[in-house]
Amino acid sequence: MARLWVCAAGAVFLLAYLGLHSHICDSSFSHLHFAFKLSWGAEEILYRLDVDWPKYSEYFTGATFCVAVDSLNELVYVAQRGDNIPKVLVFTEDGYFLRAWNYTVDTPHGIFAASTLHEQSVWITDVGSGSFGHTVKKYNSFGDLVQILGTPGEKGTGLNPLQFDNPAELYIEDTGDVYIVDGDGGLNNRLIKLSQDFMILWLRGENGTEPAKFNIPHSVTIDPVGRVWVADRGNKRLQVFDKDTGEWLGAWNNCFTEEGPSAVRFTPEGKHLIIAQLNLSRLLIAVAPPVGNIGNCSVISTIQLADQVLPHLLDVSQKTGAIYVAEIGAKQVQKKVFCNEE
Repeated sequence: MARLWVCAAGAVFLLAYLGLHSHICDSSFSHLHFAFKLSWGAEEILYRLDVDWPKYSEYFTGATFCVAVDSLNELVYVAQRGDNIPKVLVFTEDGYFLRAWNYTVDTPHGIFAASTLHEQSVWITDVGSGSFGHTVKKYNSFGDLVQILGTPGEKGTGLNPLQFDNPAELYIEDTGDVYIVDGDGGLNNRLIKLSQDFMILWLRGENGTEPAKFNIPHSVTIDPVGRVWVADRGNKRLQVFDKDTGEWLGAWNNCFTEEGPSAVRFTPEGKHLIIAQLNLSRLLIAVAPPVGNIGNCSVISTIQLADQVLPHLLDVSQKTGAIYVAEIGAKQVQKKVFCNEE
């Protein structure tokens, strides 16, 4: 069976710290990398930590809660929390800082970049208790507010008008349809699908452990075959729904006996899921199930981060496959790329 080699940059003492067997994947001592042998599928892939991203980490001045990749324009957006600091930082995928903005952002939780050839947009879920909180907001790439979903400053359960309580994350399809998980410990535990003109198409969930119910729905994404995946963090499972009808298709819970998932994204080809477990400071790589069969979770590799790194949310570049991880414990965003990239 072919192998996946997941690489991390650093010194030799990190191997003992991480407790992993190593293999050098870059012989240049000026760019020393270590590869960790992990079973994969049909090809050999190598990842390494991009120690040059960003070029200057001093721009991280708060707790980095979320990250979004605009693959079309090769931009990376980072949202952080803290007093008297810029809430949104904008970098290139090469790691160069471009700008920052702080307009109408109270306490960011999730962020998503939904750019097309005609428009660059950034969406933020705001869980703050101030005048901008409990909303889902759309900005242009320079931080100008374009759209507000929810009732600013007021938490609630209503649908007309739409209200949120600690909305955790969202995902925007190319069609403009919006998927929102609402309930990072608030009144609501639900998944909402909105049309491109923000009409409710379907809604699933309430607090509970049964199928299609949630306990802290924390992250949402869509796979290439039209299934919606929700990180049901408090119930220690991933739940799966049909994107068109909202029908419950199944759940994965066998991979999360220690802790539930806090984030989920797919690799560009849609064959694998990248899953974060916050308090374990761990990333899982799992095989995506075939069409029509959710089955059980099959983890093929584990990336153990340092203690108290606390990966909260993550995103994957759909152009390069690079993984960006927002780490609230380490107060930084890290980028993992293929080892053969320079």
